[in-house]
Amino acid sequence: MKALIAAAADQLRAAGVASPEFDAAELLAFVTGSSRLNLRAPSDAERRTYDELIARRAAREPLQHLTGTAAFRYRELAVGPGVFVPRPETEVMVGWILDRIASVQSPLVVDLCSGSGAIAGAVATERPDAVVHAVELSPEACVWARRNLAGTGATLHEGDIDGCLPELDGTVDAVISNPPYIPLTAWESVTAEVRDHDPALALWSGDDGLDEVKVVAVTAARLLKPGGWFACEHADVQGESAPAVFAATGHFTEVRDQKDLAGRQRFATGRRI
Repeated sequence: MKALIAAAADQLRAAGVASPEFDAAELLAFVTGSSRLNLRAPSDAERRTYDELIARRAAREPLQHLTGTAAFRYRELAVGPGVFVPRPETEVMVGWILDRIASVQSPLVVDLCSGSGAIAGAVATERPDAVVHAVELSPEACVWARRNLAGTGATLHEGDIDGCLPELDGTVDAVISNPPYIPLTAWESVTAEVRDHDPALALWSGDDGLDEVKVVAVTAARLLKPGGWFACEHADVQGESAPAVFAATGHFTEVRDQKDLAGRQRFATGRRI
């Protein structure tokens, strides 16, 4: 098996895949119904399937599309074409918000641009007393979000975040969002897995990448109660510009930028005045 995985990893490495050894082992575990820590040798039929999946991964199809799942905090999500694949760095932002509302009884939380429902599902699962609403515009993404939020207690709303949930104005304890934030000018620098397979609606947001962040800022100001918290993910090059969007509204205090586990500027935070 070591030789099989090594050969597959070499194929993935030659194709420019960022984590060839991990992906080669993960796909073998998927095909054989085992785990990366306890792999078993594939049957002839499984070997053929494995070779096919390695070829698709070498063509830069996302690993999560091949396995149909993505891990996010303490949950495993269903993902595939039509929905943004959640990233590990977003888990840090969720943890930050959960820390801020730890002492709030039955907190009211809104997840804007919910995508797969990763954030809303994590909050609802880790704070079962919370009332969680998720808002997502894409009908295709909502199909995945409904599946991932089933049984969590979170409520999904299909539609634009602009003007959403007016009945909650001024009552929300926390607003959290991973909106589209990639500048249109950054097309060439985006990896093939993201550019060719994540939905465009979840990626691009104007020339500076801040178009949707501005909508998040206005919506968060409207929804949050005084003292309520927001957290909004952004690109690592927006460590100054994204927090400035929220500060410019005049509705927030304690506006800061936070780093992810790799030390990169990753999400803006603040509190409603």
